[in-house]
Amino acid sequence: MLLGNQPARDALAAAMASGALHHAWLFAGPEGVGKGSFARIAAARMLAEALEPQKLHCGWDVPENSQTAHLIASGAHPDFRILARLPKDPEKPDEALARSITIAQVRTLQPLFATKPALSPRRVILIDAIDDLERGGANALLKNLEEPPQGTIFLLVSHAPGRLLPTIRSRCRLLRFEALEEGDVAQILRAKLPDASPDEIDALIRAGEGSPGRALGFAGLDLAALEAEMEKLATVGDPSNAVRARLAKLLGRKAAQPRYEAFLDRAPSFIAQRAKVLAGQRLRIALDAHGAARDLAGAARGLSLDAGATVFEMSGLLARLSGR
Repeated sequence: MLLGNQPARDALAAAMASGALHHAWLFAGPEGVGKGSFARIAAARMLAEALEPQKLHCGWDVPENSQTAHLIASGAHPDFRILARLPKDPEKPDEALARSITIAQVRTLQPLFATKPALSPRRVILIDAIDDLERGGANALLKNLEEPPQGTIFLLVSHAPGRLLPTIRSRCRLLRFEALEEGDVAQILRAKLPDASPDEIDALIRAGEGSPGRALGFAGLDLAALEAEMEKLATVGDPSNAVRARLAKLLGRKAAQPRYEAFLDRAPSFIAQRAKVLAGQRLRIALDAHGAARDLAGAARGLSLDAGATVFEMSGLLARLSGR
């Protein structure tokens, strides 16, 4: 489902139609707005246009019965390679991923570059995300960007392009992606979560802040109920500490770890959203609370702070917004 960021998609389509496609593209923007998904769609289209253009219609679709689609779906396309973080344990691919894309992964591309593309004049290398590339890997990749192998197109996905090596950025054409409109986020969420209630969809939209990927990260955690508790704290306060104590007990249990993580992630952004409509002394209080909430969330993860005590303290920061 392609929604939002039409200018970026149009710019790449125009470059492809021109017949003079640049060899490296940087898909840059907030995480979760569809950069990686579109990069995969674009890669398939580029390969199909080079191999079997007679089967294609206007747009980005590649027919499911095409050779390109079959090869990509099976992971066997000889001219398409994706570099991404690998699972820490190869036997448990659905669990934790490695911290970075290693230089060893980049080096696996070198034998590929020593030959011409196998099926057509074009090869596509997708790196999602290049932010995850360790320094040695970035330097190794730079050599290929400076002297691109014959027929090779690089698609680099970045959530923080300012942190990349300037020499990498300078070799790429930039495609900038922005946060999506609420209506587009809602359409994606309803398609992905057909059983979610309207209240839950609304809560996910607010939490996503224009990023469907971010919103989907909260799915299944009853975010609407957590949002209601945060709204209560921010509106009427908690003079008796009853709400804080209840939340600390609810989210402090080991079984509640996913919801606790969601609370840590959501509370600072909730405060930031409330601050946008405040002024004067209340705005100052909200900004101070936001800074403290952001620091607390970071410390809680980095130092493995007690969950119950952290929730109690974070709830107190939310209660400051009430001015009571």
